[in-house]
Amino acid sequence: MIPQFDIYKKKWAITSDDIIKPGLKAIEEALALVGNPERKLQIVHLAGTNGKGSTLTFLESIAQEHGLKVGKFMSPCILNVHDQIQVTKKPITEVEMDRVFQQMKSAGLSGKLTDFELLTVAAFLHFVNCDVDVALIEAGMGGLLDSTNVVMPIVSIIPSIALEHTKFLGSTIESIAEHKAGIIKQNRPVVIGEVPLQAKAIINNVANAKQAPILELKKQFTLEQSNHYECYKNNEKNICISNLTRNMKGPHQGNNMALAITAFIEVATVLDVAINEESIRRGIKVARILGRFEEVMPNIIFDGAHNPASAEKLVETVRLEFPNESVTFVIGILGDKDVKEVLQYFEQISDSFYFVDFDNPRAMSAKDMVELSNAPHKAVLSDYLQFIQQQSENKCRTIVSGSLYLLTEVRNRLLQQNN
Repeated sequence: MIPQFDIYKKKWAITSDDIIKPGLKAIEEALALVGNPERKLQIVHLAGTNGKGSTLTFLESIAQEHGLKVGKFMSPCILNVHDQIQVTKKPITEVEMDRVFQQMKSAGLSGKLTDFELLTVAAFLHFVNCDVDVALIEAGMGGLLDSTNVVMPIVSIIPSIALEHTKFLGSTIESIAEHKAGIIKQNRPVVIGEVPLQAKAIINNVANAKQAPILELKKQFTLEQSNHYECYKNNEKNICISNLTRNMKGPHQGNNMALAITAFIEVATVLDVAINEESIRRGIKVARILGRFEEVMPNIIFDGAHNPASAEKLVETVRLEFPNESVTFVIGILGDKDVKEVLQYFEQISDSFYFVDFDNPRAMSAKDMVELSNAPHKAVLSDYLQFIQQQSENKCRTIVSGSLYLLTEVRNRLLQQNN
């Protein structure tokens, strides 16, 4: 379900399936029909359980500070389909979307793809139309069989690996790692963050088989604390960048920042761009991402922590940013997530939970979430909008979390109410 995507499908009489069909055959055939735009692009490919969007955002910001024209494709959307495809941080416009739909219509793509595959083709076409210098492509699910895995990137990035989408990717860390490692390409470097040992073994095997250099956090590059600043060091490239400050909160965002800097060094080498330390500092400082510990209004934090690994990071960040403060959670989450374990993490820092229903066929009901919670104060919340506004006015620290789809719905309702 991609908000406003159906408007264009209907307008251009293009059909596609609103289901997940892992595999590359259909999209490879479709891309051939539109002239293989993905082969005309310089690409960075990202896959991983958590951290993809944040790493992409840091990388985008750094690249733009170096004067590069950057395209990005990410999911899910923040407001609607337009913000999933951006160039120079500007969402694709209605006119630009019409142009790529016309190209896809003329090529006869109707009925050949799923929604996400069709959107992937649209992104590649738009980036070629805009003549971007580099395109940052985030895998939708997994990596190996994801529709984005048709690219030959400058560098691949795997920020983290944990259990997710087990119905499609398997129920073990090893099977998840095999899907994520599927984005590693022959002779192209892969940048990896902190991953479990069993996942690292699989990444090493795949990378070695493909003669792909591995650039690993805390090995080939490190991030160190120095007073109130952070310092990035890349021993292989003999690069040290000190006095780094970022607005994206949490220690995990420091790791994502380091991954992005490392990937940019590879991009700069291929594109023959001179690395400017001050441009990197500026890029890091101005980088922001919606839905990642984002204060949307006074005392109201949006964070799309939707699995145990991201819930653990959110808890760590809350403890650092709001020590000894009481916080309230407003939660809506998809039923195919490990809801009980996510709640167990959140319950470490809060006694007060309000569960909500939101418009997604995969959403767990608020009533069922209440049953899973062990919090002493818990309830189903029918009018979350009024509650959130009251919490803000009463200066009660409140975190809206559980699903990015929920954050999109709440954000849209807040915007409608304020317009």
